[in-house]
Amino acid sequence: MVASSAEQPGEMGATAKRADVVRNQKKLLVAAAEVFATSGVDAPVREVAARAGVGMGTLYRHFPTRADLVVAVFRHQVEECAEAGPRLLAETESPMAALRLWIDRFVDFLITKHGLAAIPQADNSSATLHTYFLDRLLPVAEQLLKAAVDAGEAKAEIQPYELMRGIGNLCIAPERDPRYNPRRLIDLLLRGLQS
Repeated sequence: MVASSAEQPGEMGATAKRADVVRNQKKLLVAAAEVFATSGVDAPVREVAARAGVGMGTLYRHFPTRADLVVAVFRHQVEECAEAGPRLLAETESPMAALRLWIDRFVDFLITKHGLAAIPQADNSSATLHTYFLDRLLPVAEQLLKAAVDAGEAKAEIQPYELMRGIGNLCIAPERDPRYNPRRLIDLLLRGLQS
C-alpha cells in the first residue's frame, strides 16, 4: 500500500509537468504568430521567447530551429482556422456572417504564412505543408460557402478553391506597402458574392 501512495505524487507531478510543457508550447506558438505578423519570420527568436514569457532554453527545447518554429506556427494556425469554421457557422446569426468572420481569420493566417516561403527547408516539407493546408481548410471553406448559398445569402458562382486562392492572391503585397489594404479588396469581393 505504501508503494502505491508513493507512486501517486510522482504521477501527478509528471501530469503537471506535461501540462506545463503543453502550456509553454502554446504560449510560444501564439507569441511567435504575433511576432511574425508584425516583424516577419526573420524576427529575433528572443523576441518570441520574451513575448511568451519563457526563457530561450524553453524555446529551443520545443523548437530547435527557426524553421521548426515557423512550421509549428503554420500548423497551429491551420488547425485554429479549420476548427473555427464549424464553430462560427453554429454560433453566428447567418452563414454569410460566419463566412465573413472565417475569412477574417483566414486573412490573419495568410499574413503570417507568407513568410514561410523564405525559410529554407531541406526536405519537401513546403509541398507537404501546402497539401496539409488545402486538406484542412478547403473543406471548411466549402462548408461555409455552401451554407451561405443554401441560405440564399451568396451566389453559387464561385468555387471554394477559387475563393481561397483569390483571397490569398489579394493578401500578397510587396514589402508591406502602406497604400495597399487587402481587406478592402476582400470586402469588395465578398460584397460581389452576396445575393
